Amino acid sequence: MWTRLYALIKKELWANIQDRQTRFLLLVAPPFLLLIYAFALTQEVKNVSLAVFNQDQGIESRELVSRFVGAPTFTKITYLESDSDIGEVIESQAALMVLHIQPDFSKRLARGETANVQIILDGRRSNVAQILAGYAGEIVATFNAEVEARAPRNGNPPSEIVSRTYFNPNFDSIWSGTPGLFAGLIATVGFMVSAFSVARERELGSFEQLLVSPLRPFEILVGKTIPALIIAMTSALAMLILSILVLGVPFEGSVLLLFAAMTLYLAAIIGIGLFISSLASTQQQAIIGIFMYMVPAVLLSGYATPVENMPDWLQTVAQTNPVTHFIAICRGVFLKAVPAGDVVGHMWPMLGIAFVTLSAGAWMFRRKLS
Repeated sequence: MWTRLYALIKKELWANIQDRQTRFLLLVAPPFLLLIYAFALTQEVKNVSLAVFNQDQGIESRELVSRFVGAPTFTKITYLESDSDIGEVIESQAALMVLHIQPDFSKRLARGETANVQIILDGRRSNVAQILAGYAGEIVATFNAEVEARAPRNGNPPSEIVSRTYFNPNFDSIWSGTPGLFAGLIATVGFMVSAFSVARERELGSFEQLLVSPLRPFEILVGKTIPALIIAMTSALAMLILSILVLGVPFEGSVLLLFAAMTLYLAAIIGIGLFISSLASTQQQAIIGIFMYMVPAVLLSGYATPVENMPDWLQTVAQTNPVTHFIAICRGVFLKAVPAGDVVGHMWPMLGIAFVTLSAGAWMFRRKLS
């Protein structure tokens, strides 16, 4: 068995390395695209979760809080009880912004002094954080205008925003966008290697020879999966080095944890690619199949639009998408030292998805043999 597997894996790797176009598409293009797309990232902001920590409880502070709560941008409001809760809601992404009002807010307004309003933002989505900072500025500016209309002041604004951003203090869109782009490009490599595998054999007329060989369906599946894993991991390593050394994206987590999760992620992706490839008669059909799956997979992953913005039934569908889970892992591992428990929480769904997709690929091979 091991001799047969070794021969098949060697053949698959050699077939991909020997073709110049394939080498470029799988090993050169993804790192190049990472450098290009990292500068062209946009995100949409709506249905934002807001946490409020009001230590003042005066009339003015409650009025300001009501303006944030009533804004259409914020649809989920959480009220905090202590300073320690601020870090928790930001790290767990239970809130994208925290509104913190100091205990002397109302007293300072009554004395004609400027009272600070602190906002804490999640910098892992820098574009979202910047837009939220702009929304907060507009709300506070409207509040200031009404306070001054009631009681004219001596030039000092009634309140002033002091912002603080977690994980991405400079609102760098490259920092926030590269982890998601990294996950998407890895999926593209895994899809291309696995989907071209069987389709290329069919075009060359060697697929039937493979089916009548001593290799069993399980051995064919393993022999097709391992080369795709090796190539995708190599491409991922190149992109990781570029992200850190060229783009300057911080990497705060564990490399071993990232690659362990990536193994499950690629297993799920390769299973889907092999299933598509088994259905396709030519490489052109395989490309169309990849495109038909990849576009909705990326759109539902939370890469461009947060999953929380989607309808409930689409959020459920997104949980069956391996790209959704790996993007969450990448953002946590890159920008903060995410605990291993959080990563494992996303690895279990990917393990289930990989089992289903690889089983579907094995079933297709068995079907071809029958």
